[in-house]
Amino acid sequence: MTTFDSLALPAELRPGLDALDLATMTPIQSAALPDILEGADVIAQAPTGSGKTVAFSLGLLRGLDATQWRTQGLVLCPTRELATQVAAQVRKLATGIANLKVSLLCGGMSLEPQIASLQQHDPHIVVGTPGRVQELMRKKHLHLAGVRVLVLDEADRLLDMGFADVVKEIVGKTPPKRQTLLFSATYDDAVLELAAALQREPREHRVEDDSEPDILERFYEVELAAKPATLAALLQKETPESCVVFCNTRQDTRAVVDELGKRRFSCATLHGEMEQRDRLEVLLRFANRSLRVLVASDVAARGLDIAGLAMVVNYELPTDLASYLHRIGRTARAGESGVALSLVTPREMPRALALERERDAPLRWKPAPTPSTKTNDSMQAAMTCLRIDAGKTDKLRPGDILGALTGDAGLPASAVGKIDVFPTRSYVAITRDHAKQALDRLQAKGIKGRKRRVTRL
Repeated sequence: MTTFDSLALPAELRPGLDALDLATMTPIQSAALPDILEGADVIAQAPTGSGKTVAFSLGLLRGLDATQWRTQGLVLCPTRELATQVAAQVRKLATGIANLKVSLLCGGMSLEPQIASLQQHDPHIVVGTPGRVQELMRKKHLHLAGVRVLVLDEADRLLDMGFADVVKEIVGKTPPKRQTLLFSATYDDAVLELAAALQREPREHRVEDDSEPDILERFYEVELAAKPATLAALLQKETPESCVVFCNTRQDTRAVVDELGKRRFSCATLHGEMEQRDRLEVLLRFANRSLRVLVASDVAARGLDIAGLAMVVNYELPTDLASYLHRIGRTARAGESGVALSLVTPREMPRALALERERDAPLRWKPAPTPSTKTNDSMQAAMTCLRIDAGKTDKLRPGDILGALTGDAGLPASAVGKIDVFPTRSYVAITRDHAKQALDRLQAKGIKGRKRRVTRL
C-alpha cells in the first residue's frame, strides 16, 4: 500500500493528515492524487467511503495562499449534508494552515449571516450547494474570479437533481485556466458530457468496489394499517445500536416518529423542510449515539455518510433497484456487517417482484412479528446530548469541556462521549446515567470559570 509520505505534500498539510490519523492511501487516493497534486484536471469514479474527499481536499489546499483574501477553491455538492461533511473534512486537513477561512454556503440556512461573512472578507475555500452559490454569486457577494481549483463532488447526483445549467453558470464565472476535479460514483453519458464541457484533457481514474457487502436482507409482508406497529416490534426484537428508517414521503417520517415515540424509542425525523440547525443537531445526536433511530426521507438522506450504521429499514419499498441498493448500502461499510429490513404491503408487492427479477435472486421472506402495545427501554439511546451555547469564537476547545466534566463535574472519563465544537455552539454526549449530574454541574460551575447556557437535547 502507498503511504502519504510518498507524495510531495507541503509541510503545512502534514498536521491535518496526522490529526485524521491518515498514513496509508486508499486506492482512489493512490491513483488520483499524483495527478491532482500535479495540477491536472481529473475525472474519477469511486464508491462512497473510498476517500475521495481527502483526495480533492489535498488538491484544494496544495498551493493555497492564505495571506491572500480571495476565494481560491470551490466545491459544489448536491446536498447540504454532503457539503457540511466536506467542509468539516477540509477544515480538519487544513489544521496546519493559519488563518484559513472555509465558508459553507447552502440553502436552508439563513442568508444574512452568509452575506455578512462574505462582506467581511472573501473566504479562501467555498463549499456549497449550487442554488445558494448561484444566488450569492448573482447578488455579487461571492467572487469567483480567483478560483484556481474547482471540485464537482457526486457529479452524477448534481445532474440527477437538475443542477446542470446552474453548475455551468457558476463555472462560467471562474477562470478558464482553473484546475477542475470531477468525482462521481457512476459514469454515464451526462457525466462525460459535463466533463468534456468543463475540463481540459482530464486524466481518468476508476476504482470499482469489487467487495460484496455483508448485508443480511429480510422482507416482511404486512398490511398498511399494521405497518407502524410492525416496525416497532421489529426494532424491539432486533435492538440495533443504530438504525435509519427510509420513508418515501415527509408525512410518513412524521407518522413513524410519532408511533415510535409512543413506545419510548429514542428517535427523530430528518426531512427536507427542517431548519439547518435542527438538521445538524439531529445528525450530531445520531453520530454521537444519543439518538438511536433516524427516520429519513430519501431527499433528506442524500449524501449522508453514517459510520457504523447497524441497520437500514425500508418502511416503504423504493420504486427502482438503484434506489434500493443505495439505501441498503448505507450499512455494512468498511468491512462491517449490516442488516436491511423491508416492509411490503400488498400494494407494494409488484415492486418486490420486480426487485427479485432484476437481481435474479429470490427475496428472503420472514413472518412479521406480532405487534405489541407494551413499552420498554430497549430502544433508548445509551447517551444523552448536551448543547453548550459557546464555541470556537469563545475560545472553547474539546479539552476544556472534557476537563470541566471530569474535573468540577466529577464524571469519569468513560462517561463522556463525542465532543463537537462549532463557532458558537458545542455538543457533548454523556452516558444516560450521568447526564443529570453533568447538566447540573455545568450549569452551576460553568466552563473555564464562566457560566454557559447548557441544554439537554
